[in-house]
Amino acid sequence: LKHAARLAPAPCRWNSGLPMNIGVLFVPQQEAWVVERMGKFHRILEPGLNFLIPLLDRIRYVQSLKEIVINVPEQSAVTLDNVTLQIDGVLYLRVMDPYKASYGVEDPEYAVTQLAQTTMRSELGKLSLDRVFRERESLNASIVDAINQASDCWGIRCLRYEIKDIHVPPRVKESMQMQVEAERRKRATVLESEGTRESAINVAEGQKQAQILASEAEKAEQINKAAGEANAMLVKARAKAEAIQLLAGALAQQHGNAAASLSVAEQYVNAFSKIAKDSNTVLLPANTGDVTNMVAQALGIYTTLTKPQAVKTQDEMPQTHEDSQSPATEVLKAEQGSSS
Repeated sequence: LKHAARLAPAPCRWNSGLPMNIGVLFVPQQEAWVVERMGKFHRILEPGLNFLIPLLDRIRYVQSLKEIVINVPEQSAVTLDNVTLQIDGVLYLRVMDPYKASYGVEDPEYAVTQLAQTTMRSELGKLSLDRVFRERESLNASIVDAINQASDCWGIRCLRYEIKDIHVPPRVKESMQMQVEAERRKRATVLESEGTRESAINVAEGQKQAQILASEAEKAEQINKAAGEANAMLVKARAKAEAIQLLAGALAQQHGNAAASLSVAEQYVNAFSKIAKDSNTVLLPANTGDVTNMVAQALGIYTTLTKPQAVKTQDEMPQTHEDSQSPATEVLKAEQGSSS
């Protein structure tokens, strides 16, 4: 049946036959009647009331001015990449010049149909299979232009051409399906890789920001710690300065040197006692048993260190040698009594 339909001629528009000349005729709207007088073209009757001479005038052709739809039968065509396709279409025509349509070609509809088929085969041979599906509109426009160039002398204008169905061989269809699936898998892989890349970039950016914030926090902590240490050092320095001032004031008072000498002697003796407690091996000077000599050495060291201050004090507050030495002598005597 499919082969028989392919060999069947193109369907023609329905024609009710030629009207008879009875002298008075009424032409319907959107129709053109071609009249011959004595076998020669005479005129074209317009829609409405018309008068003709019987026996001399004859209505030879009746042309419809409406848009005509013609089904183009299915045909085979070979693409640029040697793929055989079965393709059919629909052709839309309109008679623009009834005179040319009547005398320019014997069967205008059949001629236009054959022209559409040959043009379609020619245009498909210029395109590959993929471009046939992508450039369907451009293919239709090319066929319309080719038909209009050839049918201009026939008084017919092709308004548009539409491809209805394109039948691909089964093996080619399977290959196309595999290609589509491969393309989809490729897109999925690409999208997945792009997502992985974006995720890695976001993680790296997050780590970078975290490191920056951590370094800024550590910097702020070090700055605060340094500021705290600096403040502590300042407080200690102020406290030490105040202590030195108080000590200097105490030494400047009466018998201040004697009290300082006593404090140095006590610290000297306590140092040797701690050495004896902390370790079994002790290095002592030769005159360790002579406490008087030890205290005298400590007082000598202190006197050497405080000599300038003592000179200044003597200038401000003159005292006799006996008064200044008497407290120290008393301290030495007290130390000798306690040691004995």
